[in-house]
Amino acid sequence: MEHKSVLLEESITMLDVKDDGLYVDCTLGRGGHSSAILKRCTHGHLYAFDLDQAAIAESSPILQKIGNNFTCIHQPFGNMKEVLDSYGIGRVDGIIMDLGVSSPQFDDTSRGFSYRHDARLDMRMNQEQELDAWTVVNEYSQEDLMRILHDYGEEPFAGRIASKIVRERERKPINTTLELADVIKTAVPAYVLKKKGHPAKQSFQAIRIEVNGELKQLEIALQEGLRRLKPGGRMCVITFHSLEDRMVKQTFRRAAVPQKHDRRLPVLGEEKLEYQLLNKKPITASEAELAYNNRAHSAKLRGIKRIGDQYENR
Repeated sequence: MEHKSVLLEESITMLDVKDDGLYVDCTLGRGGHSSAILKRCTHGHLYAFDLDQAAIAESSPILQKIGNNFTCIHQPFGNMKEVLDSYGIGRVDGIIMDLGVSSPQFDDTSRGFSYRHDARLDMRMNQEQELDAWTVVNEYSQEDLMRILHDYGEEPFAGRIASKIVRERERKPINTTLELADVIKTAVPAYVLKKKGHPAKQSFQAIRIEVNGELKQLEIALQEGLRRLKPGGRMCVITFHSLEDRMVKQTFRRAAVPQKHDRRLPVLGEEKLEYQLLNKKPITASEAELAYNNRAHSAKLRGIKRIGDQYENR
C-alpha cells in the first residue's frame, strides 16, 4: 500500500518553503513531507530526523531522485540542538513534525504496534534501543503501569488493567500483542466491549509513548524549535491524539498570545510578542482526504511563525 502523508498540502502551504531555505523535518517517515519540501527548496538544505533506520533506508533513494541537498539523521528529534550545532547550523527557516507512528510501521506486523495483528510486544521506533513493550508490560510495577496507562493513554480503567496485567504475568509472561489485547479485554467492564473502537487502543498508545519517550521528545523539540526559527521562520506540527495536541497548543499559545497581567503588579511596559499563531483553530483533513486516508481522521495541524528576535535572551 502506498504511504500517504496526512495533511500534506496544508502543512507544506503553511510552511511557506523558500527556495534557498534551511528546513528540518523531525519525522522523516517514508519521505512524504520531506519530498515536498525538497521540490520547493532547490538551493537550500533539509535535515530530516527519524528513529527508524528502515524509514531512512527507504526514504533516502526517494529523496535522492529529487536532489542531494538533504541530510538524514538517525536520532531522536529531541536531539535537534546537539545535531544542528554539530553541523554548524544556527537558525532555520522552517520545522515540520508529523507525530506518532507511521502507517508502514503499523502495517509491518512484526513491529508489534498493532493490537489487531499478533506479534512479539515490541513497539520500538528505534530498533537499536533496549526498552521495548515487552519490558514495560512484564517488568514495570503495577503502580508504574497504572500511571502510564492513565497519563499517556487517558485510560479510565487504568487501575483495573494494570492489576490484571500483573496477575496474568505472574502466571506466565505476556509475550505478544494479541495476548496483551486479550488481557485488556478481560479487565474492562463488559459494556466497554460493546462500544465502537477497540478496548486496547488507549493502552497500546500509552505503552508506545512510554517505550519511545514520545512526549518528552516533543516537549524538548518544541522549545528548541522555537529558539531555532529565524524571524519569519515557521514551525508546523501534525498531531494525532489529545496529549500531543494539548502540548503543542499550550506551547504555541504561551509563545504567541499575550499573558494576562496580575493587576497587583506594576506594568513594566507593553509586552512584545516574538511569535504569531498561523491558525487559532487546528486544521483538519478535508472530506476528500478522509475518503482515501483513514489515518487522517484524528489529525490536527497547528503552526506558528517567528516575528521577533528576543527569545534567545530570556
